[in-house]
Amino acid sequence: MRHVAQKTFNCEKELTLSIIGGKWKMLILWHLGHEGTKRFGQLKAMMPNITHRILVNQLRELEEDLIIHREVYPVVPPKVEYSLTDKGRSLMPILEAMYKWGKEYRELHLNNQIKECKTL
Repeated sequence: MRHVAQKTFNCEKELTLSIIGGKWKMLILWHLGHEGTKRFGQLKAMMPNITHRILVNQLRELEEDLIIHREVYPVVPPKVEYSLTDKGRSLMPILEAMYKWGKEYRELHLNNQIKECKTL
């Protein structure tokens, strides 16, 4: 929990946004929550616009914040899998509500200019 333990927050909303905020963290959580355990390459393929470095950093922060679990298998070549922890799974209703809100907003105000997520 080094990621958040070193910061000062004025309220719980700031803490929550620090943990799940940013362009990629919610997408990582969405994929792990809906499709289960994934390897790094699988996550990268699901988000083709994310760089290798950013994905590594986002996964490390989520792991440090106890939202995802990183399992390393002692094989050659190395095998690493990522999955949601119980705390990570508890975020799924929030992500589902955000998806629903975004979908309704897109349909009402953006004339479907944004593509709908294929997952759900």
